[in-house]
Amino acid sequence: MTAHAIEADAVSTLAADFAGELVTPDDDEYEQARRVWNGMINERPALVAYCTGVADVRTAVGFARERDLPVTVRGGGHGVAGNAVEDGGLVVDLSAMDEVRVDPEERTVRVGGGAQWADVDRETQQFGLAVPGGVVSDTGVAGLTLGGGLGHLRRKYGASCDSLRSADVVTADGEFVVASEDRNPDLFWALRGGGGNFGVVTSFEFDCYPVGPEVETAFVWYPGEAARDVLASFREYAVDAPREVSALPFYAWVPEIPEFPAESWGGPAVAVLGCYAGDSEEGTDALRPVRELADPIVDLSGRMPYVELQSMLDEDYPHGRYYYWKSVYLDELTDEVVDKVLAHADDCPSALTTIDLWQLGGALAEVGEGATAFSNRDAAYLLNYEANWDDPRETEVNVRWARESVEDVRELDAVRGQYVNFPGMGEDAAEVAYGDSYDRLGAVNAEYDPENVFRGHQDVVSDE
Repeated sequence: MTAHAIEADAVSTLAADFAGELVTPDDDEYEQARRVWNGMINERPALVAYCTGVADVRTAVGFARERDLPVTVRGGGHGVAGNAVEDGGLVVDLSAMDEVRVDPEERTVRVGGGAQWADVDRETQQFGLAVPGGVVSDTGVAGLTLGGGLGHLRRKYGASCDSLRSADVVTADGEFVVASEDRNPDLFWALRGGGGNFGVVTSFEFDCYPVGPEVETAFVWYPGEAARDVLASFREYAVDAPREVSALPFYAWVPEIPEFPAESWGGPAVAVLGCYAGDSEEGTDALRPVRELADPIVDLSGRMPYVELQSMLDEDYPHGRYYYWKSVYLDELTDEVVDKVLAHADDCPSALTTIDLWQLGGALAEVGEGATAFSNRDAAYLLNYEANWDDPRETEVNVRWARESVEDVRELDAVRGQYVNFPGMGEDAAEVAYGDSYDRLGAVNAEYDPENVFRGHQDVVSDE
């Protein structure tokens, strides 16, 4: 199916029943409409359908089914694997469906499928509330939640999907259903970490928690030559760290900006970014050890508005940069893991890249394995090779570095699985990411999408 395969009269017929905008390859807006956040992605869909509501979504899905078009869904954006677009497919674009409505008495929030976390934080923080989101504010709520959702509140309040109360879904046959613990519970189970394979989620209902308006943070950078000692000391700290602390050590290269001493620019470093989801005074003491792991290059820690913490990394991830992120879970941060990470850092081809160690545990591990589709809950860390670069001529070397690094670290006994939202380009078998959830996800897919219309994330199909 080529990008020009839909006849003009068919599009006109669709437009008669469609309230939003339809963009085809013949339209001036097409080049912009087909682009996604990750500059690596260069797909040419046959049609981009900008939906204004559930009626548009149902109409678009029905149109695609009638013509055997693959359907992809674009929510708030930021999906690193680029699953929101596909050559010859129909893009259900939800960006106009970004409404957010908070019920402060019930501590819940209703969020449209096209919203970004900045939209949610802006509204919930008016009432001193938050939903566990990501760490970049223009990340889409839908993609993050459907893949699990890790952010600054993960050890205190769990993954984004753990706060999900219900979801409105348009299924592959165009039906509108509600998924919750009481209604379509098998679909609800799958939506919490099973990816975007089961329908178009037009609206999410989340529980909210008291957070902010200010939180205590740690953001300290140490010189690269201290990396081994810093990671070893952090490992000791993490054993007894309070659940209110969610920290993320990462290997990086010092950016050339005024906040850092000029003599450190471009040099290797290991940084720790952490948040205390609780009383700020208690947070100062709880995070102090993170700020004393070695002599720092710079310490940017302090108390700040929660919305500022949520957006402080935004400028590091601009639209159109090239991204390839691939991950594994760690049962423990062993010396062997540290050795490999530091060796991989020595070979890294881009100074925009980071190697991230997400501290897990706490509330994440307290949800039983199998209670949701989000798996590997008992892991101690998530290790993510986050390759970032600006020159398209450097794509091959950066992708190869990340893939080979992951394959190398997978040889260790402490390593398993993969985070659905950091899957490379989905080249690994889906069982790697979904683990023991895979067979059940296949059964849910067979019930709600037997013709496999939605295959946006790492695809799951029934063996039957």
